[in-house]
Amino acid sequence: MGGYKFDETTMSFYSNNHKEMPDEIDITITHKDLNENNRETITNGVFLALDNSLGELNSVTTIDKVNIINPNDATSDLIPLEKLKDFLVWREKEFIEKYKGFRHNTENDNYSGLEATLKNGFPLFAVVNSDLLNWDSKASHPWIASVKIHYDGKNNNGMPNENVYKLLDTIEDEIMLELKDSEGYLNIGRETADSIREIYFACVEFRKPSKVLYKIVKKYQDRIELDFDIYKDKYWQSFNRFKTN
Repeated sequence: MGGYKFDETTMSFYSNNHKEMPDEIDITITHKDLNENNRETITNGVFLALDNSLGELNSVTTIDKVNIINPNDATSDLIPLEKLKDFLVWREKEFIEKYKGFRHNTENDNYSGLEATLKNGFPLFAVVNSDLLNWDSKASHPWIASVKIHYDGKNNNGMPNENVYKLLDTIEDEIMLELKDSEGYLNIGRETADSIREIYFACVEFRKPSKVLYKIVKKYQDRIELDFDIYKDKYWQSFNRFKTN
């Protein structure tokens, strides 16, 4: 690709270990021809090579973070690229065995109410499961589903009126009936501000949430605007803003 080769003769790897995030699969890939002028081409080629050798789905679901450097900038011993697949299989097996059957019952959890003011002066209100945010097994639910519900709050400081509030709660309750904590789908909380309510779930996998949320969007599309996003965040770092001192 672009005149460069992407194989065992040009690429190596090593794993970056994080004491505070022991289950994070953070891989550094080296390419001998990488420089600042060809970084975009080399980066694209490396990711295509990973997709081809590991399978696109495995590449996305198994690896949490990839950094691409020149071998001269390596900070650890380089490992031949052909050993990457075996390394990932071992780490995935280790991860599954560690969290196999792991669930969290949220029925008796504690919740925190948070308030803030946006730059435009509108209020922000959030309710989050504080027990979950302090849970030491977050990595067992590495997929985050974020549901955004858009409403017209321009005449109410960005907040929904009473009828819209009821509809928002109905939608959230309906989602929770499908995505149960006992089955591996944890409602972390929600925030409401500036004509948007955003609801967050931590999930053991991404397939069922995709189907459920697509169905919800279709069901309510004539009544209110909804969209959703599902991304991988093994240690829920996107929720650090909700943590209180």
